[in-house]
Amino acid sequence: MLILQLALILLFSKIAGEISVKLGQPAVLGKLLIGIVLGPSVLGLIESTDTLKEISDIGVILLMFIAGLETDMNEFKRSGKASTFVGVGGIVLPLSIGYVSGITLGLDTFQALFLGLLLSATSVSISVQVLKEMGNLKSKEGATILGAAVIDDILVVIFLAFLMSFAGGDVNLSMVLIKKFLFFAITIFAGWKLVPIMLNKFVPLKVSESIISAALIITFSFSYFAEYTGVAAIIGAYIAGVSISVTTYKHEVFEKIETIGYSIFVPVFFTSIGVAAELGGITENLNLILVLSVIAIATKLIGSGIGAKLAGFNWSSSIGIGSAMVSRGEVALIIAAIGLDNKLIDHDFFTALVVVVLITTIVTPLLMKKFLRTT
Repeated sequence: MLILQLALILLFSKIAGEISVKLGQPAVLGKLLIGIVLGPSVLGLIESTDTLKEISDIGVILLMFIAGLETDMNEFKRSGKASTFVGVGGIVLPLSIGYVSGITLGLDTFQALFLGLLLSATSVSISVQVLKEMGNLKSKEGATILGAAVIDDILVVIFLAFLMSFAGGDVNLSMVLIKKFLFFAITIFAGWKLVPIMLNKFVPLKVSESIISAALIITFSFSYFAEYTGVAAIIGAYIAGVSISVTTYKHEVFEKIETIGYSIFVPVFFTSIGVAAELGGITENLNLILVLSVIAIATKLIGSGIGAKLAGFNWSSSIGIGSAMVSRGEVALIIAAIGLDNKLIDHDFFTALVVVVLITTIVTPLLMKKFLRTT
């Protein structure tokens, strides 16, 4: 069954991507939509299974690793101030409006704060692909977006830890903060000192593709360590990519990892987002979904956009940067699951939030295509 599912995903994702491009839209949009068509909500040809989810996870890890490899470190350093403004702006407005909306909907204080935090999350896995297609990944805007996403993730996870500790969740706040600090301290040191040593040790080995294997070992290790310390795996993968990007092996690793990723794992990731969508109960919560979707899209677009403007970008670039921060992706889904497990939201509200996350993910490529200039 899995083999047939993979064949269908690869076939239809490529066709859908091609159609999307011919219609003047990013290829990733077609891949997202075809997942909904193939999934249980429409044709039912593909089911969301644990195995497919694992393959999808590898896809997003490789996608962010490739983004790290393509990062211009000089531009990344120069965009530090802008990334901070965009990241913070993309949290303040969604958190505030999300909290007020939660109170208006009858949620208690902790539930409303949780809703605000969920709406503050950002996942740039979709944005990275659109940036690549538009030739913008290495631009000043691209570096700002990637940096802002890292800052956003750190702040949201820390705020979530505070909220869970005060809401009575089984969370040791001090331990959470220590883990976050250790993750960045260890991975930055390892990326600076240990990664080059490991790559040099693997080069002389008399086995095929030793340097690519070393790169994958580093990527998966950083990603696992990120998850273990409560940071999103995609951040670990991105740091691994950046670490290798400053070595002499960058181009060899990039060419072969891109082939591995885009031949199977990345298409599965994009398509499985649509496959996992449960649209059965959408009509019962339609008004809630519409309201939260508008809030989710507008607050990120405006909040991050204002942050970019304050950092010195013109309005055109600012809106483009804001549009790239709209997608909530897997980061928001993880937070929603935490809320469901800790009874901060009920199952109906959880289902509505999943649809909202899906809508932000589908809208992001459209917004980026409209507002972000192509280099």
